[in-house]
Amino acid sequence: VSKPRSSKVFADWLFRGSDKGSEFDPINEHSDSVNEDILMFFFELDLATRAQYALNLEQYDLAQQLRTKLTEVESEVMKLRNVRRGATSKTEVQDMAINVLRLRADLQNAIEREDYNSAAELRDDISKLEARSLASSLKAQAFSNAQYAFRLGQKVKHKKFGYEAVICGMDPLCCESKSWMDTANVSNLARGPDQPFYQVLVDVQQHPNLLVAYVAEENIVAPEQHDRGRFDHPYASFLFYGVDGNGDYIPIRQLRQKYSQPRHELPYDQPD
Repeated sequence: VSKPRSSKVFADWLFRGSDKGSEFDPINEHSDSVNEDILMFFFELDLATRAQYALNLEQYDLAQQLRTKLTEVESEVMKLRNVRRGATSKTEVQDMAINVLRLRADLQNAIEREDYNSAAELRDDISKLEARSLASSLKAQAFSNAQYAFRLGQKVKHKKFGYEAVICGMDPLCCESKSWMDTANVSNLARGPDQPFYQVLVDVQQHPNLLVAYVAEENIVAPEQHDRGRFDHPYASFLFYGVDGNGDYIPIRQLRQKYSQPRHELPYDQPD
């Protein structure tokens, strides 16, 4: 206790909380899947850039190899994203509807044969499949009609833990696993898991152990005044072009396309 401590160590102790694993520990909101999603996005960008560079140098065999690898990576990324978000494509929803029709036909045949045990099992299967189809349709609708209070590249502050962060991704509802939600105490949130959640880069000067977090909309707030202060994070260089006049980050085109977000334009102030 008597040894002198730097302000950095003292601040890090405050953000980590005195009881690791409790609801007052920001590490609970760290997400390995978010970190993986960001790194895979970088991998896609890198492959696309190298393929274009090979084409510019007329190295067509190398460009073809890189394009093939990029296609494989994009396919794998889409699978991982669908698993994480629980997203279901329109084709899969249609397949579920076709399977329901088939099961209903089998149910009718079982009733006609007076095979009531099989009929009961088919009825249970139909109920489960219809519930899955409804849940998938509702989640797909949530993604298509999502409304967000914050935007990509915006600087925000965590209401509870106080650290500064920059938004680099968003979901209309919590897309993490049940175990993660239990650890992050999502059930204690006023709006629960059915609210927008944001992927955020955490300022490494304020919390070097957190790096990325997955935060509910109700837990973040925009600064009252434009924040043009320093923000440090190793991922910022490939996710954003730089900062705008208000100090917020400008997301690259591919990141905006990933989340179907429009380009944010600052109002033109001639005297400034």
